Amino acid sequence: MTRLQLEELVIDIPGRNDGRPLNFAIEPGQRWAVLGPNGAGKTTLLHTLAGLRKARSGCVLLDSKPLQDYRRKQVAQHIAVVFQERHDGFPATVLETALIGRHPYMAPWDVETDTDLQLARQALASMALSDYEERLVSTLSGGERQRLAIATAKTQQPHIWLADEPTNHLDLKHQVKIMQLLANEAANHCGVCMCLHDVNLAARWCSHVLLLYPDGEACWGPADEMLQLPALQKLYDQPLTIARVNDRPYFVPAEQGEA
Repeated sequence: MTRLQLEELVIDIPGRNDGRPLNFAIEPGQRWAVLGPNGAGKTTLLHTLAGLRKARSGCVLLDSKPLQDYRRKQVAQHIAVVFQERHDGFPATVLETALIGRHPYMAPWDVETDTDLQLARQALASMALSDYEERLVSTLSGGERQRLAIATAKTQQPHIWLADEPTNHLDLKHQVKIMQLLANEAANHCGVCMCLHDVNLAARWCSHVLLLYPDGEACWGPADEMLQLPALQKLYDQPLTIARVNDRPYFVPAEQGEA
């Protein structure tokens, strides 16, 4: 089973001194949330873990082997990345876009097999996009494009999911659908790491949490240990209070003096 390990990893953020080196592994079955304010380096970290950006120091290991020792096609057979923003370079249908997830397994000039088509259609169905197969991506709403990005990653059949704001642009129903899909992927022995702005999504869905502070400091561990008021109030520079629903904590912004 595939694991992604960070060894003395310091991400490269221009204008900021070296932060605390990161030393942990994303194991099969784990769902990691990366939390932090704007500019703390969440997206930079995700791109570094995918091998799309160089670290300032340290390394990322994929199954105990440095990530840079793999060919990009090999990396894509293990790791899927869901980007926060996407740009459509060429006209393509929804089905054609989902099939991009099969490209890491295809030789040049290969055409998709019936199995590839079946995987893509199953992924589209999981995101309620079956009726959109022939639609041009350019005609989709922001939320529909986000669901398509998740479906394309699912078509890729990765062992590691790296998702940057996976619930971006989505209504509540589809937020839950995507978080449930990622939970199911973890239950099927994938490792999941997602950058989130909503601490309550992390509290509800994630097993582990990494807190990234703007000055480069960081702490990580099991979610119930990390999601504590003092740490979160420091992280966001915002007073918070806790409400409980079905014995689960929900973090609510408070006025100064209310926390």
